[in-house]
Amino acid sequence: MESITVPPTMANNNKDSKLHIAMFPWLAFGHMIPYLELAKLIAGKGHKISFISTPRNIYRLPPLPPNLSTLISFVKLPLPENPNLPEGAEATADLPEDQVPHLKIAYDSLQEPITQFLKTSKPDWLLFDFAPYWVPEIAQTLGIPTAFFSIMIAAVLSFLGPTSPGIPPDDRKLPEDYVVPPKWVPFSATVCLRLFEVLRLFKEITGDETNVSVVYRYMKILRGCDVIAVRSCAEFEPEWLGLLEVTHGKPVLPVGVLSTTPNTDEDDNETSRSIKDWLDRQSKNTVVYVAFGTEATPSQEEATEIALGLEKSGLPFFWVLRTKHGEEAVKLPEGFEERNEGRGVVCRSWAPQVKILAHDSVGVFLSHSGWSSVVEALTFGRPLVLLPMSNDQGLNARYFEEKKVGFELPRDEQDGSFTSEAVAESLRMVLEKEEGRVYRDRTKELKPLFGDRERQNVYVDKFLEYLTTHRGCRTT
Repeated sequence: MESITVPPTMANNNKDSKLHIAMFPWLAFGHMIPYLELAKLIAGKGHKISFISTPRNIYRLPPLPPNLSTLISFVKLPLPENPNLPEGAEATADLPEDQVPHLKIAYDSLQEPITQFLKTSKPDWLLFDFAPYWVPEIAQTLGIPTAFFSIMIAAVLSFLGPTSPGIPPDDRKLPEDYVVPPKWVPFSATVCLRLFEVLRLFKEITGDETNVSVVYRYMKILRGCDVIAVRSCAEFEPEWLGLLEVTHGKPVLPVGVLSTTPNTDEDDNETSRSIKDWLDRQSKNTVVYVAFGTEATPSQEEATEIALGLEKSGLPFFWVLRTKHGEEAVKLPEGFEERNEGRGVVCRSWAPQVKILAHDSVGVFLSHSGWSSVVEALTFGRPLVLLPMSNDQGLNARYFEEKKVGFELPRDEQDGSFTSEAVAESLRMVLEKEEGRVYRDRTKELKPLFGDRERQNVYVDKFLEYLTTHRGCRTT
């Protein structure tokens, strides 16, 4: 995929013409993929997209459908060299978690090239992520209207804090302040962090002398953007979407849940065929699917308890156990794979998650609570056992349990540890027992909402209608 510079003539204020939208996601595949899904839906309606990222990340994105290749241009901005980053590291998946701050510093060095691109291409709108807190000022100077596109649900965004002058400011300072719902939430809610999650995230919340905090980035972005776009829908979290408008005093536009488009090339993959053969041999609604996304990796202690819990459950399982670049692979209990041969599979490479979740044999999904994975699960009506590991996942888990689409695995409040017995019991409860029926029934009820692409696509239409109507509303 070649880098394409969009000529200035592409910018056009004629209300009847198509839009040119630039997109600038954070350098994590959990962010880039939803941005690309939205880009494909927008391009499918005839609008032009400039998708901005680094060369290696663009190379690793899924291929575009042929009918969209002329409408989506990939703009490659090389990352400046950083002595603290390994060679070739351009995404969070390339790094251990403790090195991700160095990637943010390198990303912050893209201010000049992004300014030059925006000056040259003059897009009608710029959609950006949480990380480039310096982008709103650049766009405002150039007279380009902006939308912060959040890949997180509105409940999580609301937890981060208000920016509207009419709302009392966030005065949380101690870890204990984050274990209750924020004071600006006017309705009954359970969305808050648990103590062990706060302690793990506290540096991200407060920042340090080398890097601004994640919360600071979000707040600057939320203050500086013209519009907040959210990967969500009004049927799933109406009260939180409404609260966002109040706490930030600007339009909040849901764009739908953006279910991942399956890659048809996966059917011809030998790995995919062998996985399907194994799933075909299992009974309907019996398999435990275990996966923790591209970013979350269980510790050695957690992996041991998960393995023993799967074994104790007596259920068939398919476990995707990958290792992030630069991290040591976790070891499974001695003899685990031999004892469970035939009943369970441990896959240490890529696996086609959408196709696995679509298979009738899958009965429950043990997940890290990442929104993309939950969207995929609910698209096929699969109930969840939730094991949040980092970032926004704990907040997600509280809301998903509140909505009765998943059961959160019981853990120690101080250190987040859990037992193999809790793993086994949680899986059996959600999959088989009467008290788990509420999760099984609720996910079946939501399947028509999450699985209906046309219904979700209406949100994209409304979003584009807003962008088209307001594209001339530039500040300079």
